[in-house]
Amino acid sequence: MNKLFYLFAALAAFTSCSTAYHVEGSSSITSLDGSKLYLKAIKNQELKNLDSCDVVHGKFQFSGVLDTVRIASLFMDDESIMPVVLEEGEITIQIDRAKQSVSGTALNDSLYHFIDLHNQLDNRINELEHKQNQMILEGIDEAEIVQQVQAEANQIAQEREQLMTNSIIENFDNALGPYLFEMLTSVYRYPILTPQIEFIMSKASKKFKNDPYVNDYYTTAQENEKRMQGFDVDGTPAPPPAASAPTAPADTTATAPLVKIPQQ
Repeated sequence: MNKLFYLFAALAAFTSCSTAYHVEGSSSITSLDGSKLYLKAIKNQELKNLDSCDVVHGKFQFSGVLDTVRIASLFMDDESIMPVVLEEGEITIQIDRAKQSVSGTALNDSLYHFIDLHNQLDNRINELEHKQNQMILEGIDEAEIVQQVQAEANQIAQEREQLMTNSIIENFDNALGPYLFEMLTSVYRYPILTPQIEFIMSKASKKFKNDPYVNDYYTTAQENEKRMQGFDVDGTPAPPPAASAPTAPADTTATAPLVKIPQQ
């Protein structure tokens, strides 16, 4: 009896620490029928399959249990289609030619609200080229065109930066914060510090700073900053080149190589 009691207690503890998710999906794209879809997520720095299913008459579904809320990606073969937050609740995926969306749970609603706003800013950037061409056809002075278009592009860039910064800060303590931070930093070849990144980290919660990707990126970026300023990682000045070294222009950024970190 005691053994059974401990067994049931262990099962109850496991269940209470687990997150059950259920995904119902639909697609209006008939060519998807018969295709196999996969839910994949990064675990221990490897992309792993969590679940798979076939699309039948435009319908598909996934379900499972996780030890924590995580962001996965919906794949068709080796192509990533869209991100999905796997969390407790009924998750709905809609795929059509005009738009892909995930809804039904708090974090998915927040993620796709961000994506919608980000796409709107991208569309405004794309519209600038059309506006520029239209102004040329109207015979407007070239200098005036450049000034006006550049001003609008700068405004959109500021809005995009503010959207990303605010979204990360609002989600410091859930799975979206680190995910958006990785999206922000993935454009850089090496981890670097920018005013935007410094501002985010100055506001960051302890949980956000301890996220493996965030911690690795920020630590490596700080080390790279020291290297670019001509210092060793411990802050001491880097030694001068050896006397026998070939003569070359001084380049403090080359005192040590920049370090890259693996993508999560």
